[in-house]
Amino acid sequence: MHTQDQGKTGQEDPRDRSRGVSGILHDTVTGGYEDILAIIEARMEILKIELTEKIALAAALMVVFMLLLGGIIYLIAAAALLIGELLGHSYLGHLSVSLVFLLAVLFFTRIRPDMLKNLIHTILISSHGNKN
Repeated sequence: MHTQDQGKTGQEDPRDRSRGVSGILHDTVTGGYEDILAIIEARMEILKIELTEKIALAAALMVVFMLLLGGIIYLIAAAALLIGELLGHSYLGHLSVSLVFLLAVLFFTRIRPDMLKNLIHTILISSHGNKN
């Protein structure tokens, strides 16, 4: 009979209200926890995609670097042969090209050791830039 009176008068039993508040609180906490888990899972997927993208970029740069290195080696060999042909002896061409490389090593290790490091550092900083 109490429930019939409640429906007719529009008043709630205080015990039903406390169950409702605790139920709402439980639903809110559970929903918040599930939302946080969904956000963490989404962030993990984004990190996986970004990491895969960076690995692919690094691999592509390695391939380009290897192709460039091979081309430079052949260019140096051709220059050595040309210089040797111009000087009349092939060994003189190889010797002159080797001398250029030895002077470059001497320059970067004894005369200006920080120059190469600073140059590479500047290139790396400018290639990453701010992604705001």
